[in-house]
Amino acid sequence: MIGTIQVMKPTQSVWSNIVSKIRLWWKTSTLTLVLVALSVSLSGAGWNTTTSEPMLISVLARGNAITDPNAILRYALPIDNEPIRKIQGAIEDISNHLRGKRWPPIVKDVKEASFVLTLKSNQILDSIPDDRKSQGGTLLEEIKEGVTQLREAVDNKDKEQVYLKRRDLLSKITDIEELMVTGFPFEVPQEYANLPQLKGRATVEIETTKGNLTVVVDGYSAPVNGGNFVDLVQRGFYDGLPFLDSEDDFALQTGDPPGSDAGFIDPETGEYRAIPIEVLVKGDKEPIYEFTLEDVGIYLPDLALPFNAYGAVALARPSLDPNGGSSQFFFFKFDSELTPPGFNLMDGRYSVFGYLVDGKEVLEKLTDKDKIISASVIDGLDNLVEPQQS
Repeated sequence: MIGTIQVMKPTQSVWSNIVSKIRLWWKTSTLTLVLVALSVSLSGAGWNTTTSEPMLISVLARGNAITDPNAILRYALPIDNEPIRKIQGAIEDISNHLRGKRWPPIVKDVKEASFVLTLKSNQILDSIPDDRKSQGGTLLEEIKEGVTQLREAVDNKDKEQVYLKRRDLLSKITDIEELMVTGFPFEVPQEYANLPQLKGRATVEIETTKGNLTVVVDGYSAPVNGGNFVDLVQRGFYDGLPFLDSEDDFALQTGDPPGSDAGFIDPETGEYRAIPIEVLVKGDKEPIYEFTLEDVGIYLPDLALPFNAYGAVALARPSLDPNGGSSQFFFFKFDSELTPPGFNLMDGRYSVFGYLVDGKEVLEKLTDKDKIISASVIDGLDNLVEPQQS
């Protein structure tokens, strides 16, 4: 399974250890057991390895996790504009009430979005660079019109139209937020200058024996992991490679090349390209490299790229080496035992670098009897920065 770099196939390793302890918690529904699972299976015996003192973990369950990959990607954009985030949050919140046809909170969400648009339009435009401001102004007017149309659909209690208008609005909100992004938000450590880096986002289309998968790779939050993946896609590395099922069907892994090598061998150097774990905690200026979050004493973090969404794409690695990943990656099949509400126990152990945004029904059908036919970068290749050769 994800963990043994020698074969990198589903084996009894860190996965089964984590899963068994989480199942124990899930059955008993006690906070004590989840803390025991965390301390015992993830950090030795619950001791701080630096100070040799027992660690105290205080955990409170958080609100509903965001499971829509597009919403996660919107929130991960490196922008700082409170009004557009409020509008986004209000429109996204509608989905929490639409299935149950809870119209009063939906009306409240629409009113909030309309209110912010009325009072804060100038503040939204101020965050858009001058050379993009005209495009931003057009989008803002379209968003205002869309909110008006959404309000009419809500007044008519037309569930289908509310769904469609909401989806269209969120697409335009994504567009205007992307206009706000200027430059790259941080400096990647110099020790990774020899690795490809993705300074932005890219979209990858993966053709499989069961159909196509579309993945958005987020270099803003994971430039090294994302750059490695996009570089290998561009090289045609994944074409023809088989999928490997996990033991418990929690993940679908691929990227193991033919022969004895467990990852990508750089033809320039003849060496195994090792990729470090890379995890960005919300509010931090740059990702944490080289260590799992348990190693640095961070538990149940709020991440820019969490494992909340079905089809999260993450770097596979040896179970005992956070920096031994290479070409192999996996699609995480969302599971309530590994990501129970408020207690996402996958975050920080492996680094997510993208999300499946189209092809969920294909991923659900893929097994170890299937393979990748081809993979290609269909957008954002210009954001790939080739490594600096020493």
